[in-house]
Amino acid sequence: MSGTVIQAPALRGAQQISANDRVYTADQDSNTVSVINPATNKVLGTIALGKPRLDPSADVLGAMYDGEIDVHGLGFSRDGKWLDVIDVTTNAIHIIDTATNKVVRTMYVGRAPHEGFFSPDGTRLWVAVRGQDYISVLDWRAGKEVDRIHTEDGPSKVVFSTDGKLAYVNHLRASRLDMIDVASRRIIKRLPIPEQAGGSSDEAISPDGRDIWLGMPVNGRTTAVVNAQTFRVEAVMNTGPRTNHPNFVTVGGVDYAYMTVGGLDETLVYRRSKTGAPPTLVKTIHNHGHGPHGIWPSPDNTRIYVALQNSDAVDVIDTHTNSVIKTLPIGQSPMALVYVARNTPATSTQNLGRQGLGMRTENLPLRVSGSSGEGTALIRALPGINEVTIGATGLPPNQMFTAYASDGTRTTALMTMMSNEFGRIDEGLSYSYFFANHYTSVILKPGTPPGEHEPGPAMPMA
Repeated sequence: MSGTVIQAPALRGAQQISANDRVYTADQDSNTVSVINPATNKVLGTIALGKPRLDPSADVLGAMYDGEIDVHGLGFSRDGKWLDVIDVTTNAIHIIDTATNKVVRTMYVGRAPHEGFFSPDGTRLWVAVRGQDYISVLDWRAGKEVDRIHTEDGPSKVVFSTDGKLAYVNHLRASRLDMIDVASRRIIKRLPIPEQAGGSSDEAISPDGRDIWLGMPVNGRTTAVVNAQTFRVEAVMNTGPRTNHPNFVTVGGVDYAYMTVGGLDETLVYRRSKTGAPPTLVKTIHNHGHGPHGIWPSPDNTRIYVALQNSDAVDVIDTHTNSVIKTLPIGQSPMALVYVARNTPATSTQNLGRQGLGMRTENLPLRVSGSSGEGTALIRALPGINEVTIGATGLPPNQMFTAYASDGTRTTALMTMMSNEFGRIDEGLSYSYFFANHYTSVILKPGTPPGEHEPGPAMPMA
């Protein structure tokens, strides 16, 4: 393939899937980027940016650790030559050469950056610093910040209009969508988002430039659809708990939006409206794993890829049948996922390793005792320890619960946590030797173990 590539999401007529292309995931537990060849659906390896979570050989939580923690966000340049990677906890931004898998630049910004994207001309990187209230504009080649665009509290992501003249910023802790003039870097409009939608963690703009869809993980109920031409909210929909990332596909002349719903292990498919009417749900895809999170299509609109946060895998979906045709094991706790089209050959495994691959995971049904509710417990092997992640819905709101590991005869308290105002526990974490102790189930009970102090309220996860 030669000439200019068209990046997804794309209108009809873009180039087909190529062996030059790559699918990437940001793996938060293994602190890696997984690299996939979409032409063969082969996992080529991982790019390690730090040691795995709680690695005993690295003292990851110690004061002398100098690696990265919580690899989370991804973006890319429009020419497909550069990938940016965001580390939420260590505030790092990495630039990776997609031809060689090599990190060519690392920069640091303010507290808890979430997502970043290259400007349309590729000269600047715009990073949403979600722990604060600004967009950091970076001259990535020089490795320095050149501007700050102050926004509402908790900016989550930046997407650019198809013509590159406008940028849109959503917010986790503010019900606003900011429109920014790219040339002047000034906010020119602020759109109120209905309060019932809540804060937004992710957003995507359709390839025709008409729609901006916002994923709302906090209240577990809604997705907002914004008309980018009129800058008005056209729909607020109930999509499910932990609604995560949206993206777009056109099949047979029909425009669709896909939305991952982490709490239901589903990817929803909507027919987009051209008249301002609410979108129509046409398909519910049951993912082949748990916690669907990041999502991105191929430029030719034939495939869409879904990161499965709680199964350490990627689902490959055929968009003509809306069925999962392949599930690929990748690094641990994948969050963002992007498809990057490239027009030159890429080295296959240069600068790649195996960190985070082939680690054991099990998802167990949560046994809720003494209360309403249901959920799952993810058991993930880490170096030297196991991570137990609790997710539950249908609980009484704002109530303490304790999770216990059991082998049928012994019961051991793992952690105490509080359900949120919606009766959910999104991501309760504890660490133990679950597999080595031959535990077989996880039980969730109201209250705290005797002699323990009650914890504070749950924080929203995104």
